[in-house]
Formats: sequence, C-alpha cells, structure tokens
Amino acid sequence: MHIVVKLFAGLREQARTGERELDLPAGARVGDAWDALGLGAAPAGLLYAVNKAYAPADRELAEGDEVAFVPPVSGGGFRLVDGPLDAEAVAAEVADERAGAVATFTGTVRRHSRGREVLHLEYEAYAGMAETVMAEIAAQLEARHELCAVAIAHRVGRVEIGETSVVIAVSAPHRAAALAACAEAIDTLKERVPLWKKEVYEGGEEWLGRGS
Repeated sequence: MHIVVKLFAGLREQARTGERELDLPAGARVGDAWDALGLGAAPAGLLYAVNKAYAPADRELAEGDEVAFVPPVSGGGFRLVDGPLDAEAVAAEVADERAGAVATFTGTVRRHSRGREVLHLEYEAYAGMAETVMAEIAAQLEARHELCAVAIAHRVGRVEIGETSVVIAVSAPHRAAALAACAEAIDTLKERVPLWKKEVYEGGEEWLGRGS
C-alpha cells in the first residue's frame, strides 16, 4: 500500500525533506512506517498522527493514509498567522455581553534565553492538525471554566526579537475563571499542539521541544 509521511522541525532537517511517499506491505503499522524512513531509533517523546489525528505506534495503516511523525511540541495557537499579530483584534474576537472579564496573554520573543543571546525565532506547525487540536483544547477550557469564548493566534515563520509570537484571549462572567483559563491555555498548548520553535542564537541554532 502507498502512504504519505509528513516530517517536521528537527526530523524534517534530519531527513532533508518534509514529505516522503512510502510503499508498505498490507497490514503495516505506524511504527513500520518510521522504520522504513531509515532515521534510526525513534526520539524520546515522539508522537504519531494518522490523517491529522493522534494515533498509537501499533495503529494499522490503510492505502492512502497520511502519517505524521510529531516531535515534542512547543507553542500553540487557535489560528496560525504568517505575519504580525494584533492583540486587540484577538481580544475583540471574545467580546460577549455575558462577560464580566477578558483576560489576555501576549508572548514576545526575548533577547536572552538559557544563557544565550537570541537572534530570532522560527516557528513551524503541522497546519490542519494544529488548528484541530487547538479547537479541542478551547472547547475543553470553555466547558471546564464556564467561559464565554476563547481566541488564540500564533505566529509561524520567522519572528524577530520583541515581536509577538502568541496572543490568547479568554472571556468569562468572572475574572477568576478568565485568568485561570488563560494560564491553562498556554500551558496546554505547549504540551499538545504540533507547533515547534527553533531558537537561532549567536553561534548556532536549536529546535526546542515540549514546554519550552
């Protein structure tokens, strides 16, 4: 059977391509597709997706499946934007007459990180799946905290020092719920959404993984 494999961030650079087509025997599983790439042992924290939904390594594949190998994720966003973000516009998306509070979080690119001088960041996302996972997270937050609305925008591509990389806005009847959900949103996005960050610094560069 014929499948398409998607690779991202450090895996894409290791394979020197973001997409490969593979012919596998009937009954092959996700783990067999990884082995067929010839990239060595699977890295710690590697996740798998079939047709833009997370799947286990023993998931059986079918003709025409799209398989993604997802390195530990970093960052997040409800909408991916290749260009400057407008925090006020994101906040306006959650306006609701039921709301007594709107909490916002704006993430910016800092000059120094982990003892190094950063030149710029580069973000890469698995478009399509990223937005789907973001929507699931937003729905869970809305139900758990009884929110009015959630809006998130995240940059992709190159982001310079001082520029905004992510904006989260949450509206709720009460401020405690809005603040708690806003904090939970950024933490959850960093763990679950397939979006990666490359830190380009003086003398080198590095893809950063989950929670960075």
